[in-house]
Amino acid sequence: MDDGFGLGDRCYPQLLDTSLDGELKSFLIDEDELHTYDDLTKVNPVTPSTVLKCLQARYSVKVFYTHAGCTLVALNPFQPVPHLYSPEVMKEYHCARQPQEFKPHIFVVAEEAYRNIQGQVEPVDQSLVVSGESGAGKTWTTRCLMKYYSTIAASSSQKCQNMIERIEKRVLDSNPIMEAFGNACTSRNNNSSRFGKYIQLQLNTSHLLVGASVQTYLLEKTRIVKQGADERNFHIFYQMMKGATEEQRKEWKIPRDQHFTWLPNADRTLEEDCFQDTVAAMGHMGIATETQGQIFQMLAGLLNLGNVTFCPSADESQPCDLQEEAAGFLRAAASLLHVSAEQLESCLKLRVLQAGKQSVLKPCSREECGIRRDCLAKLIYARVFDWLVAFINKSMCASSSSWCNFIGLLDVYGFECFVLNNLEQLCINYANEKLQQHFVAHYLKAQQEEYVSEGLVWSFVQYQDNQSCLHLLEGSPNGIFSLLNEECRLNRGADAQQFRTRLQRELSGNACMSWDTFSKQPHFTVSHYAGRVSYQIEGMVEKNRDPVPPELIHMLQGSQDSLLQSLFADGNADDSSGRRHTKVVTVVSKFKNSLESLMKILHSTTPHYTRCIKPNPECRPLTFKKEEVILQLEACGIVETINISAAGFPIRIPHLCFLKRYGLIANSRISWQSVEESEPEAGSDTVAHAVVAVLNEVLRCHSLEPLRYPGTRTHGSLVHCGETKAFLTHFMLELLEEHRGRARSQRASVIQCCWRRYCRRKRAAQACAAARIQAAVRSWLVRKEVLRWCRAATIIQRQWQGWRARMEALAETELDDVTDTEKTSWGCTGLSLQLSTHQEPVILWAWPVGLALASAPTVTVAMTVTNIQKMVSLFACLKLSFPSFSYKVETNQFEQGVASIRAQPQESIRLHLQRSPLPYSDTHPDKRGVTGFNQILLEKT
Repeated sequence: MDDGFGLGDRCYPQLLDTSLDGELKSFLIDEDELHTYDDLTKVNPVTPSTVLKCLQARYSVKVFYTHAGCTLVALNPFQPVPHLYSPEVMKEYHCARQPQEFKPHIFVVAEEAYRNIQGQVEPVDQSLVVSGESGAGKTWTTRCLMKYYSTIAASSSQKCQNMIERIEKRVLDSNPIMEAFGNACTSRNNNSSRFGKYIQLQLNTSHLLVGASVQTYLLEKTRIVKQGADERNFHIFYQMMKGATEEQRKEWKIPRDQHFTWLPNADRTLEEDCFQDTVAAMGHMGIATETQGQIFQMLAGLLNLGNVTFCPSADESQPCDLQEEAAGFLRAAASLLHVSAEQLESCLKLRVLQAGKQSVLKPCSREECGIRRDCLAKLIYARVFDWLVAFINKSMCASSSSWCNFIGLLDVYGFECFVLNNLEQLCINYANEKLQQHFVAHYLKAQQEEYVSEGLVWSFVQYQDNQSCLHLLEGSPNGIFSLLNEECRLNRGADAQQFRTRLQRELSGNACMSWDTFSKQPHFTVSHYAGRVSYQIEGMVEKNRDPVPPELIHMLQGSQDSLLQSLFADGNADDSSGRRHTKVVTVVSKFKNSLESLMKILHSTTPHYTRCIKPNPECRPLTFKKEEVILQLEACGIVETINISAAGFPIRIPHLCFLKRYGLIANSRISWQSVEESEPEAGSDTVAHAVVAVLNEVLRCHSLEPLRYPGTRTHGSLVHCGETKAFLTHFMLELLEEHRGRARSQRASVIQCCWRRYCRRKRAAQACAAARIQAAVRSWLVRKEVLRWCRAATIIQRQWQGWRARMEALAETELDDVTDTEKTSWGCTGLSLQLSTHQEPVILWAWPVGLALASAPTVTVAMTVTNIQKMVSLFACLKLSFPSFSYKVETNQFEQGVASIRAQPQESIRLHLQRSPLPYSDTHPDKRGVTGFNQILLEKT
């Protein structure tokens, strides 16, 4: 049996090479053109070997992104490529009409998600899942996505520019803080995320970035106290050691030449060791300088606490003793944590046991003292990390009323397999199994089942389903996690061998689990989708229980440091006091609950998967190892994804949603009545026929074969109309969007024409109404003026008539009182007047003579006077000089130009005006003068 197994192992590469030659014989005829395949669905035939060869060809010419159907494959170059992520490239992809026509890039996936939000494609919220093993480039990809959205989702208006810049700055500054406190150097990656995070970028109704929030999962806090070979602690400790000033070193009690146990490989310098960047980011995030100092003092206290070691006491009933150099480190740690050194030492050496209502102090063994010290360090660091996450969320999270959609970025730890694997690796790989199941359920399984249910002729593509492995891990009551939690609830010490025996008894029938019976260390092996991993059982139960001695919490609650005290202000010591009836909340339980909430979010959003591939395990730049890459391709199901994407339809839209978006293309009343009036069920024939009509309208415009209902898909078709959904390829979706844009432009033009006609008619009506109002106002003003003149004329006439009557009465009185006392010898008996209108002189006898005498142009006077009074009156009227200067007559009417009131005209008076009586109506520019309503008004006036 052994020989056969060994022969099989030795022959596998040879068989692979033989099959590779057969598969690639036709595919590699023109090997120089392989790097031009932007989408792996163009590869024919699609096999792991052909896909591997294509990726290798693209990687050799420094092309790191390749489409694989509905996913994006990203190969880590392990070297900076700044021109690939510049702001100019971001704008180029964002402003492109069809980003899919550009070269594959992470920005294509980002822009597709952003346009789905803009187009309100259901489900509207988007999730970008970045997966891959440790060191594949997930953290860098997430960083690029955040930078892209911070750039394109910013407002151009000055009003909200400052707020957007502030949010953008804080979103970007959250990265260095989270990476400094949550990332570390491992044997597989220099900047490995030791926690999972889901970042929600919050967008308002205008699709602008208004806030963000971060949700974290399972911080690997055991790294504080234990690091593997060639690995390091979290970055922040090395940043402090290398970037602190001499004054800070003195304050934090971390001398430059001091060796700290929890700080291995301190001489190694990485790009992430930049303390000033972290401090600047914390400042931009709003963390006060004083608060930063408190945080760094706590971290420095943990470093000093790591150097506190114990030696067993000679008397077992007495507590352990501190080693010689440990006392100074303990005092330094107590000073930095602002607690009493005696209280800290007592909490590490003595434990409190509850005996009824009394408390009993019991000395701890050397191992127990070390465990309590490690527990204190992990507890403080975990609380500091949680406080930072909460502060970041508070500083950049928008109110629920100001945002309506979000884009989620998921960056979780990749699949891990180390020499020694424990509970942390089990939880990490379990999270990757859940994400792989989501991918399988969404892309591989659900799509194919949906094709069949919708009436599409489909032959199933076989794929690797990891449901059995998930059942092994999370199954109840006999899953690994269930048995582990049950072991933690039992009132007994952890026994690795006993737990292994129980696992073997309960799970021996599961094909995904195996044991090495000859191993000295108890362990079990799980066959994950990405490979087999052996987990050490020793210490797993204690890590899952994660007990916290209550006296440690009480000590920290009494700290003089305000920040440290606030971290444990809400801590309830009774939960960890060791009461047996209290329900134990294990690490696995909390992690499963948080992971389940994450999966609910992913299921409610539209996912976009990016598969990061690690080309070589040594992280060497531009080095491609086939064995390393092909294992990752097979593990994540890339080949199956390509086959389904090439043969299927990546876009699936329900009929009603399809008609609401594209119904205007066909311009048929049926579609609009179906959607807006009757709202029939999605599977009705009316709606299906309306969908077919829209699709055929597009197909006929491009000289493609129209679709018949019920549609039967043939090879190479672009669309299929199912029972409840329309299935489209990306090309067909582009055609639909193009026709929709054209139809909207046409309707927009019609709306603009109607609106302009309406506005012009409205303006004309308003002008006509204004003219009528102006004419009415002017006529009213004229009538008012004429009435005023009439009243004035009436008053003048009344005054004139009264005055004339008085004058006549006065004249009669004067004439009646005069007697002839003197006669003249002039012999004139009459007055002869020569007028210009008569040839012969006109002789007027006696008196009165009238006003005509005064206005006659030429007058010839011949007098016959029989009465001196009449003569004098005549001379005064004509303003003639008297023969004798000794006699002068002046009447009281002389200054008014008349000699007697009887000389006034007896006819009616007419007023002749040189200007029009309508001063405001004669304003028309026409030479013909006043027309229209004003002319009528003048005629009536």
